[in-house]
Amino acid sequence: MSDTLRIAGAQLAPVWLHRDGTIARVVQSITEAAADGIALLAFPEAFVPGYPFWIEQTDGARFDSHMQKVLHAHYLDQAVQIEAGHLDPVVDASARHGMTVVLGIIERPRDRGGHSIYASCVTITPTHGIVTVHRKLMPTYEERLSWAPGDGHGLRTTGVGAFTLGALNCWENWLPLARAALYAQGEDLHVAIWPGSVRNTEAITRFVAREGRSYVLSVCSVLRRDQLGAHIPFIDDLRERLPEVISEGGTAIAAPDGTWIVEPTPHVEQRFVADIHHARVRQERQNFDVAGHYGRPDVLRLQVNRERQTIARFDEGVT
Repeated sequence: MSDTLRIAGAQLAPVWLHRDGTIARVVQSITEAAADGIALLAFPEAFVPGYPFWIEQTDGARFDSHMQKVLHAHYLDQAVQIEAGHLDPVVDASARHGMTVVLGIIERPRDRGGHSIYASCVTITPTHGIVTVHRKLMPTYEERLSWAPGDGHGLRTTGVGAFTLGALNCWENWLPLARAALYAQGEDLHVAIWPGSVRNTEAITRFVAREGRSYVLSVCSVLRRDQLGAHIPFIDDLRERLPEVISEGGTAIAAPDGTWIVEPTPHVEQRFVADIHHARVRQERQNFDVAGHYGRPDVLRLQVNRERQTIARFDEGVT
């Protein structure tokens, strides 16, 4: 097995609030990345169909607002139902190009009634398809007006070459116990997905790399007001209220010693590529291995509930 892995973060604009258009962009990006020998490609948080940027700018907390109801209904309509096969084109592209994909989606799962949505981080491998769907544990601030809280079912790692991959959504990267759950499973390549801001990635990316003695890829989206399409409800109001730069990017890659491989970079649509070497993980863990020789499970131990949470369990009686 090769000690080296070529990884990339796709700092792109979604076709905002348009599921199929954004999925087509994801598939195109996978195809283009394959020509560069990318083995792992990551996309931003909520990339399909996009982050709910309107909430902060349109009085989103106003109760029973017609505008908020219409926008939310459209958001649900464009959200991803994995059970309906919406991600099949991405799964097929992953298999075709032998590439592992980490993708942020707005998930509308049937197992919670089909009308609540979650910010989910999906990991797709070329041999097994969708292997994890991690629903964000706690939406941040105004996100709670749109997204439901997730659960621990997706706190899992995946092998990618010589590396053990884990991923978290946005501010849950600041949750020490969520990170510890991944460290305990041998994570040494961490993907942090974000809607897009240098202020989010400039500190935490290097911190997690240094804490976990792992490579960390933070990937962000970019979005400008002039990229908003006519398919969006209240588009004229949104073009008036949203800033010119809605999401600035800030994708970054840090090495296991906390140094930059790619510094946080805003305002460009670009794939940020790095060849990473597992030997650097092993070197940095010589003096600190948070879940290994520096851990004290006899003193401190984490318990994780990975049961998928559902509103009811039906026990069928014998007839």
